[in-house]
Amino acid sequence: MSADLATYIRDTKQHLRGLQDVKAAFNSVREAMLREVDTIAENDAQGRPNIPEVNYADVQAGRVPAATVDAIRRTGTAIVRGVFPKAQAESWNAELGDYIAENDYLAKQKEKAGMDKYFSQLKAGAPQIYGLYWSKPQVMARQAESMAATKSFLNRLWDVDGPMGDEFDPDMDYAYADRTRRREPGDTTLGLSPHMDSGSYERWVDPAYQRIYGAIYEGHWQDYDPWKATFRTQTREYASPAVCSMFRTFQGWTCLTPQGPEDGTLRVIPSAKGIAYMLLRALQDDVADDDLCGAQPGRALSCSPDWHQDILNGLVSIPLVEPGDTVWWHPDVVHAVGDEHHGKDYANVIYIAASPKCAKNEAYARKQAEKFLAGESAPDFAAENYEVDFKGRATLDDLTELGRAQMGF
Repeated sequence: MSADLATYIRDTKQHLRGLQDVKAAFNSVREAMLREVDTIAENDAQGRPNIPEVNYADVQAGRVPAATVDAIRRTGTAIVRGVFPKAQAESWNAELGDYIAENDYLAKQKEKAGMDKYFSQLKAGAPQIYGLYWSKPQVMARQAESMAATKSFLNRLWDVDGPMGDEFDPDMDYAYADRTRRREPGDTTLGLSPHMDSGSYERWVDPAYQRIYGAIYEGHWQDYDPWKATFRTQTREYASPAVCSMFRTFQGWTCLTPQGPEDGTLRVIPSAKGIAYMLLRALQDDVADDDLCGAQPGRALSCSPDWHQDILNGLVSIPLVEPGDTVWWHPDVVHAVGDEHHGKDYANVIYIAASPKCAKNEAYARKQAEKFLAGESAPDFAAENYEVDFKGRATLDDLTELGRAQMGF
């Protein structure tokens, strides 16, 4: 960390500590989170679901129960089942495997190892994520009408009203080209320890983030609304390979193979307000003045046993999901990837987030479109550029009318 950044952090912490009694506020948050974590752990032990589930048919028909919507807002998580037919997802999985093999990706990847450092601070290292963005299965899944309808449903969980008009258009998404995970059965080395994306130290020092979390910083954290979109599209993240510079209402992925609790897949702390604990923890007296519980520029924001054990007891696995199901989580939800894959088959996904139309996302989409045409890595990620000469990658001719709009063409 540079001396300038250390000074900036010290000054920011002094300012934030002066807005309220941060010790009393943290104690209040901690007590609330301990109760919430106890409920999560009890549900998990009793086999009761912690993550709300929705059938895509109900999304399509507009009949998702109000109680389910409330549960998604409370937990910041959702599983939408059957967004794609199982056979379609299985076909994409096979096609993606062929794309990797025919273009000798694994050999080329070894030559460029170490370019992506985003997860380097996390205890378990980097999962088996492939730096591919433009395979036809990835592009087809992003531009599917069923995916667009699912994202619209999720985007509409947010309050988009802002002082200058709507913060974003919930019914139009820009594609965010992300990678794919193909985790081998038996793997024990490729997990991701608990973390948040979309900003690390920025959550304390960035002016827009300070406005987003104003209720937390100003002494009335109970009034914080994680679904209020105001200022969310104005945040500015530290530029670094694999730091998302789009605004995502939900992070997410599409399942290509069956996977569940023992398969080295997603784990979450299902609490949309858990961010209040993370923010106030860093302002306590036992944390150095130039430290934010280990937050580093250009890195994932770690939720660690050293600082955050109270809420880590609420980390639970997603239930068994099938090919064609989708999994979603709020950008402020702590998540992880299980250290060990005890299953017998690959645990494969395509990362597809919800990134609605707004000025911030449009600016990124236009830069991304140029990368797509050239077959280069998406702008947010390390410039590995594997696909420039790959056979069978998607081109402009493969985009539907909706796909072209989502890419900013």
